[in-house]
Amino acid sequence: MKTQTAMHYVDSYLLNPTNPITINLIGAGGSGNAMLTALARMNHSLIALGHPGIQLNIFDDDTVTEANQGRQLFAESELGLYKSVVLINRINRFFGTDWKAITYRFEKGKLRSMPNHGRANLYISCVDSADARFVIADILKKLPSGRNQRDTPLYWMDLGNSLKTGQVILSTLGYIEQPKSKLYKPVSYLPMVTEEYAEILNSQDETDVPSCSIADALEKQDLFINSTLVNMAGSLLWDMFRNGMTPYRGFFLNLATFRTEPIRVQ
Repeated sequence: MKTQTAMHYVDSYLLNPTNPITINLIGAGGSGNAMLTALARMNHSLIALGHPGIQLNIFDDDTVTEANQGRQLFAESELGLYKSVVLINRINRFFGTDWKAITYRFEKGKLRSMPNHGRANLYISCVDSADARFVIADILKKLPSGRNQRDTPLYWMDLGNSLKTGQVILSTLGYIEQPKSKLYKPVSYLPMVTEEYAEILNSQDETDVPSCSIADALEKQDLFINSTLVNMAGSLLWDMFRNGMTPYRGFFLNLATFRTEPIRVQ
């Protein structure tokens, strides 16, 4: 007997929303910087296809240093400014969006002061430590998930990397209602990265210690690891919007050997 392919059907609200879907992008470093641009391009393309597009908040309390200029594309005139503010101003001027910069971390104690009290349809984390991911996971597990609000939390996509390797993991925030299918085996729940890959997260050589120079930064994360990871993560998101379903929930990337291992929905 032939086994059906496992498939996750994307929540219908993301495909045909009444308002722009809301995204909280957490982190404005190497991956967050690149992801913001990818999401801006995605927003522009979705609107051109008749979709309401994206409304985004980016969270980061870090400021621009000289070590950021090579890998993260900041100018000398932007030194000392908040990364989130610099990036959002740049995107808003170029694309005509009204996205928001939040100059503090995505943490429990700040929820009341966050837009929509921290609620969004999609969370994308581009943070530098396992501890930060566990903090995010704890917050997302406790957010109310009522379906009568347009900011209902639906998905969390986490991007993490070391020098030449990385991973992207897509999770559902609760169970997503699935249609019946004769072709596929619908999967309503995708586990969090902190549930399934806690051991990997804790073993990665990640650090919140700032780099003192561009050379120091490149010893921690290679020049193209962030952009490669983000382009593939963006492709996964784009396929979700365009196709309404996905047999994949992420991937592992090894840039040293140019290998990618997809993670299938199960």
